[in-house]
Amino acid sequence: MVKEVARGIPAQGRSKSYHRRGLWAIKKKNGGKFPTHAKKAAEPAAASKKPAKFYAAEDAPVPLARKVIRRPTKLRASITPGTVLILLAGRFKGKRVVFLGQLPSGLLLVTGPFKLNGVPLRRVNQAYVIATSTKVDVAGVDTANFDDSYFKAAEKKQKKQTEEAFFQEKQEKAALPAEYVANQKAVDAALLGKLSDDLKGYLSTRFTLRSGDRPHLMKF
Repeated sequence: MVKEVARGIPAQGRSKSYHRRGLWAIKKKNGGKFPTHAKKAAEPAAASKKPAKFYAAEDAPVPLARKVIRRPTKLRASITPGTVLILLAGRFKGKRVVFLGQLPSGLLLVTGPFKLNGVPLRRVNQAYVIATSTKVDVAGVDTANFDDSYFKAAEKKQKKQTEEAFFQEKQEKAALPAEYVANQKAVDAALLGKLSDDLKGYLSTRFTLRSGDRPHLMKF
């Protein structure tokens, strides 16, 4: 039995331990080197694995399961085709728009109409709208040609410019394709014919809150 000064610390050094175990004789017998043995071929993994000795740490990284379940976005009960919505975010926040239908991505297809308040056909997330009790008849509006790919902006190729050319050149807005303009006019024409003068004025005005207004008590 090897004497220990403390637990895990032997009383003899490495040199004395080397001679005591007779390792020098084994090395001398094999030409000054320790013998090596060929490694055994890996055995097939057993069907049943032994349970781990220790529990895994709580903060150990665990790969997440990559199971993507895409479910159709559920539309709020208060939003139906023809409902007038109030936009709460984005470029046209505060504007009132008419809901035409839900796209496959779950986004809402809305329009101003453009002739009344300047809001064109666009996609909106239902989380950023307030549904009002006002409704418009949209039975004659054809929305079959409008899907998510219709609204994807074309990629613009940016050319390298010098600093002087950048300041001298006037930035001109790219004109919309004729197809977009024609589609917007067709939708506006179908909607405007069914709107009364009061409803046209209602859609033309922007929704605002004044001092003393209580949004949680308002009935839209």
